[in-house]
Amino acid sequence: MASSEPEPRPEEAAKGGWFARLKAGLSRSTARLTDAITTVFRKRRLDEEALEELEETLIGADLGVAASRRIVEGFRKTRFGREVTDEEVKAALAEAIAEILAPVAQPLVIERSHAPHVVLMVGVNGTGKTTTIAKLGQQYREQGLKVMFAAGDTFRAAAVEQLQIWGERTGCAVVVPAKQGADAAGLAHDALARAKAEGVDVLLVDTAGRLHNKSALMEELRKIIRVMRKLEPAAPHSVLLTLDATTGQNAIQQVRIFKEMVEVSGLAVTKLDGSAKGGVVVALAQEIGLPVHMVGVGEKAGDLRPFTARDFARGLVGLG
Repeated sequence: MASSEPEPRPEEAAKGGWFARLKAGLSRSTARLTDAITTVFRKRRLDEEALEELEETLIGADLGVAASRRIVEGFRKTRFGREVTDEEVKAALAEAIAEILAPVAQPLVIERSHAPHVVLMVGVNGTGKTTTIAKLGQQYREQGLKVMFAAGDTFRAAAVEQLQIWGERTGCAVVVPAKQGADAAGLAHDALARAKAEGVDVLLVDTAGRLHNKSALMEELRKIIRVMRKLEPAAPHSVLLTLDATTGQNAIQQVRIFKEMVEVSGLAVTKLDGSAKGGVVVALAQEIGLPVHMVGVGEKAGDLRPFTARDFARGLVGLG
């Protein structure tokens, strides 16, 4: 992630620039998906063999079995037996993908009336959780909100130090543990008390993500929530699960595990630019159905943006 320089403000330029970055970030995923489509559908009748090849292509591009079958069934009903070109298939595919994504494309709404709106950040270590906190902190600061970070991954000194650095760069206060391995729930309690006292608008709470000891992590996360609720019964107001797109279908299993632990309210999908597995977002929408609040395709704060179904679908299939 980068400097704390603000992104350009004009809405139209920002949208155009963002779509270009999104499309570029998805380029590996696009190539994986469209190279096969171009080969299969140069100009060909959409028969059972072609539909079977299309389904295999979609599954191979990480869209998942359920979403791939849904898309192919739609093609069978509306286009079966017709001669189609690869461009027609891409356009129809973008529409079908956007239809699957539309219900989950929901922004993360910060309610200033909560003072603070508490966002509990969860996810496996290495998914980009800490840098996502920093990006959100910068964006909220640019919107005029007062933001605080809580370094709740208390066992990883590197995570605490990283959050302190980003706190300095973005102008966000950071609550850190007194010592490595301190009680994460106690830290979250202290951070919430301080945020209330200082009139903070958004409190972003980092957490551990050590899945190798699932039961201990589950208890730690639940304890954080219990302790915060002594001060604020509605906390956390959002539970944001960060997923690394490079893990592909494993992201679905991660969602299921974290849903067992806590009430995940939405997803942030990071590192789309480092992966050929961006199609997993479609699988997540079809199989899990949780809101996808934001996606990330780069290191700058402006490279984490609200998720939009049409832009993502068209970017994934390489359309402008």
